[in-house]
Amino acid sequence: DIDKVDELMTDITEQQEVAQQISDAISRPMGFGDDVDEDELLEELELLEQEELAQELLSVGDKEEEPPVKLPSVPSTHLPAEPAPKVDEDEEALKQLAEWVS
Repeated sequence: DIDKVDELMTDITEQQEVAQQISDAISRPMGFGDDVDEDELLEELELLEQEELAQELLSVGDKEEEPPVKLPSVPSTHLPAEPAPKVDEDEEALKQLAEWVS
């Protein structure tokens, strides 16, 4: 039975190695090597942003000018300082009734 124990221990060791390889593969980002240079990536990003800015600046002159927005004209007369007093319909009716009675 010592042979079975030895065989079982070998199988367990192999399975642990496979599990470790799987764990390493999962924890490693896909598509990137282990030697990612952040400074190089930042420099490339800055170059791309500068190119985009240059394109925008070059295309500013090509853009058609939009017609100006039509705004209402300024009033030519002076507005009253205070709004005209609002006549209450009930008071007006009472005045007319009083005039009619007298």
